[in-house]
Amino acid sequence: MTAAMLPGEPQSTIGGWATARALCVLAPNPSPMTLDGTNTWIVSEPDSPLAVVIDPGPLDEAHLARVIGVAEEQGKRVALTLLTHGHPDHAEGAARFAELTGTRVRALDPALRLGDEGLAAGDTVTTGGLELRVLGTPGHTGDSLSFHLPADGAVLTGDTVLGRGTTVVAHPDGRLGDYLDSLRRLQTLTVDGGVDTVLPGHGPVLADARGAVEFYLAHRAHRLAQVETAVESGLRTPAEVVAHVYADVDRSLWPAAELSVLAQLDYLREHGLIDQP
Repeated sequence: MTAAMLPGEPQSTIGGWATARALCVLAPNPSPMTLDGTNTWIVSEPDSPLAVVIDPGPLDEAHLARVIGVAEEQGKRVALTLLTHGHPDHAEGAARFAELTGTRVRALDPALRLGDEGLAAGDTVTTGGLELRVLGTPGHTGDSLSFHLPADGAVLTGDTVLGRGTTVVAHPDGRLGDYLDSLRRLQTLTVDGGVDTVLPGHGPVLADARGAVEFYLAHRAHRLAQVETAVESGLRTPAEVVAHVYADVDRSLWPAAELSVLAQLDYLREHGLIDQP
């Protein structure tokens, strides 16, 4: 399958300008879990000297300095730092980045904040004329947020929707029911909210937001049915289910897949679809 055939119509490159207001700086932390690395986003109004940085990424001094340098090359000063969630590949560098830029850090989780102001679903962040609408999108983690950028018809999804592949529901913090609700919330944005572009936390930009989200929903339904069938056939442990259901997935990703299976088993039990204790 070529990149052009993948759901969401991913761009061929990662990094640089994605929309009129969103510029990606790719962190140098590639891995099977982070794909090409973490996408750090610099977001601002074109004629404003102020910028918002979303997910400074890992604690990598060179990367943090580069984000500041790229903003300055555009005539911007970083005025605020936001976090989509607390995983280290997105948030570990936030405190140091805040020190370097003199900014606050706003996040859903109070433990990640620097300053008195947090973030919650329904908030609107305005900086230098920029408008970002905060969406609660838990599921990957309990504190996952997305940011709707209405002026560009885009949504910054963190790890809720990736530019390539699918994400992990990171049990026990992540919950599948919450994740499915979050995907449906994003789907509504793509249908009724004018969103056509996904700016993900990893991987390339997706030009077909609706196609990407609907693929995610279909994929989750398919995996859930596979897990239910595996349990009905007598498989009992998460490791057994992973070996059966994720047999075609690189084994280096099986530990992460096991987290998703645990979340799927919880979901099936909660909905009375399996009797497994």
